[in-house]
Amino acid sequence: MRDTAGVLAPPPLIFGVPLLLALFLERVFPMNLLAGRSIVLAGRILVAAAVLLAVWAISTFRRAGTSPKPTAPTTSLVATGPYRFSRNPMYVSLTLLYVGISLWARAAWPLFFLPSVLLTIQIGVVDREERYLEAKFGEEYGRFKARVGRWI
Repeated sequence: MRDTAGVLAPPPLIFGVPLLLALFLERVFPMNLLAGRSIVLAGRILVAAAVLLAVWAISTFRRAGTSPKPTAPTTSLVATGPYRFSRNPMYVSLTLLYVGISLWARAAWPLFFLPSVLLTIQIGVVDREERYLEAKFGEEYGRFKARVGRWI
């Protein structure tokens, strides 16, 4: 048995492909639903928040001596840094980035794709990771799950 969660695909790909497709659709079939400078500003703020959260989460993983890649073996359970508040801060950051780019581009199409993206992340990545971590870390992971929410 491989020592990985067996995720469906790399999460950046799960977010990135639909985002690019939706941005293309917005260009070809513009909805013109998102207008105004405040939308663009909100998008920029979300992108900045996403980058900061991702850097914090990845650096926390590296300090713990484990890989942030869900396709690599997990060598330690990380419960510090942003993992005190969310079991999945990297996926929260990818969601913020996705929404931020959508708003910054004033593109509504990506927002219609987002529920499918999040469902794919939940079923194809998060559920698999949780089964893997439960099997690997047992009660320690159970206590972590009881203490920290899945998303926020």
